[in-house]
Amino acid sequence: MVSADHPALDRQVVARAHRAVEPLHNHLYFAPEQDEHLTAVGLRPGRMCYFAGRAAPMGAVGPGVVAATFYNFSPSLIARHIPRAWTLATPERVVAARFDAARASLTRLLGPEVAGSAEVAELAGLLREACSVLTPEGRPLYAGHADLAWPEEPLLQLWHGVTLLREHRGDGHVAALLRAGLTGLEALVSHTVTGRGFTESGAKATRGYSDEDWAAAVAALTDRGLLADGQLTAEGTALRAGIEADTDAASAAPWAHLGADRTARVVELGKGLSARLSAAGAYPSGVLAGRR
Repeated sequence: MVSADHPALDRQVVARAHRAVEPLHNHLYFAPEQDEHLTAVGLRPGRMCYFAGRAAPMGAVGPGVVAATFYNFSPSLIARHIPRAWTLATPERVVAARFDAARASLTRLLGPEVAGSAEVAELAGLLREACSVLTPEGRPLYAGHADLAWPEEPLLQLWHGVTLLREHRGDGHVAALLRAGLTGLEALVSHTVTGRGFTESGAKATRGYSDEDWAAAVAALTDRGLLADGQLTAEGTALRAGIEADTDAASAAPWAHLGADRTARVVELGKGLSARLSAAGAYPSGVLAGRR
């Protein structure tokens, strides 16, 4: 199977590259350094640091914009923290603190030698080149991050590059979910039952949904024929597969630009660094499937 936008590129390559480097970004959401650095500029610990940290590149946006771009979080959870966060710290200070947090967490988890290694610098350069062909049309969360200046140090160039690729892909994924007719919570439920990503308890806790919210979404998906007895039906499985295929196709450009050999090198380097993060305890137990 190939990408519709880049017919010479096998979409499995796109998905593999994404999985290889994604932990270099998302580990921060579980790292103590996020709260340490963002509370130091005035934010409250916990969810406020997550929402404000990720949204800050878009400016002092309101809860509706955050709910729209983050997609699968409870709007009521977001509204508890946004826009109050901007009364405590400016978006500019939050952005700077987030980079500091990323540097600190990556250095701790990789170790100082690896964090300053030639491999990190090489991967940072490859990702910066991959990002050079990304465009902002229809991708608001990516666009906010893309307006930030590239850092000078390789470790933060690595972080920024992975973040740009991740948010660009995420915006495309949201478009695919909308085409599939899934609400944010329905998208979360239907993904969780695949056994990938969050566990059910982890999804509820981090996204701010109650057992009643979850049960209502399960019922709605069951009524549509996408779930049966809490599991995906053939129709549901096909819908989720189509969403992933659409997401890969919409995020193929950077890997097509790099070409097969350089993308393979990204996968090699990314997998190695991501494995070090995981082995160093980057992820808590019981939140992500396969990390119990």
